[in-house]
Amino acid sequence: AQRVMIDWPNVTASSNQELGLKPEELQKSKCVLGFIPVIYYSILLCIGVPVNILTAVALCRLASRTKKALYYYLLAVTASDILSQLFIIFVGFLLETAVFHRDVPTLLLHSVSVAEFAANHASIWSTVPLTVDRYVALCHPLLHRQISYPARARKIIAVVLAVSIASGVPFFWWSDMWRDSHSPTALDGVLIWTHVTIIYFLPCSIFLVLNSLIIHTLRVRQREQRCQEEQGTKSVPLQRLGKTTAMLLAITSVFSVLWAPRTIVVIYHLYVSTVHQDWRIHLAYDLSNMLAMLNTAVNFFLYCFVSKPFRSAVRDVILLRGSPLYSRRTLPQQQVPTNASISSLYSGNSKRFQRDFTPLSPHGARKPS
Repeated sequence: AQRVMIDWPNVTASSNQELGLKPEELQKSKCVLGFIPVIYYSILLCIGVPVNILTAVALCRLASRTKKALYYYLLAVTASDILSQLFIIFVGFLLETAVFHRDVPTLLLHSVSVAEFAANHASIWSTVPLTVDRYVALCHPLLHRQISYPARARKIIAVVLAVSIASGVPFFWWSDMWRDSHSPTALDGVLIWTHVTIIYFLPCSIFLVLNSLIIHTLRVRQREQRCQEEQGTKSVPLQRLGKTTAMLLAITSVFSVLWAPRTIVVIYHLYVSTVHQDWRIHLAYDLSNMLAMLNTAVNFFLYCFVSKPFRSAVRDVILLRGSPLYSRRTLPQQQVPTNASISSLYSGNSKRFQRDFTPLSPHGARKPS
């Protein structure tokens, strides 16, 4: 069986005959969408790749300017999205299926399948260390100052990418849901459950737990702030803390919504009715794949909506402007000793905590806007 991670709708009966398919393979479910997916993926590729490249350039500037680990994690997510667009949409959908009609060597098809799964896993799991970083930053700020820095972020990203590549290897044997007339085998069941666990159930569980803890912490601080305001004491402005979590919550929520339909359809294919036999499952799988791939192109707009520093960086890139001069004027402030005692950290906790969440501050590593 020849299969890539997200395959293309069925071709016509005449095309099947030209490819020399067996009679039982000609009795597969009808393709309702026709050429709509070709148009959709072409538009998504033409918009998504340039937008993600612009995002990567803007994040590179923010990372080099602010030295925040946050921007390195966002950069890893963006790079993984670009790889997903190239391997899954361009190679898998447009080249292998729409152009060559899958008439390529079987070894090449399965090798591309491994690359698609690896890119997909990297795109999703790059968000996990970002979520952990935000949780530590908001719930354990003093610990975050000690463990979150660019060098460590780069090491974590390298580990995530290596594990993602390794996790794509077993999917060399992924079956072609569109063209396999037989019912899913035991190997298909193992691969499908491994797939949905890696790309949905496990990361979504992590997102749910950590985001819930973050929201709970923010609500507690809001109550503390109201008490301090009633007593006439100064407090840290929580509007900025809310914006800090907004980007993370938007990224994880959009991912959970866009990937949920595909996860449900794949499990339904395994236990109820196959894509090959039922045109309704065929249609649902087409639409769910289209929604899932949309996730690779929406982060730019989420960043622009939430983060003012990101919007400024994008504007500088588009207008071919360099880094603002004020980033140089803040360099002398970076000479503050980093090995201060714990007691001194606590004594200045309120001022440092507010400074850490100031946009584009060279000391902060917690807030993109």
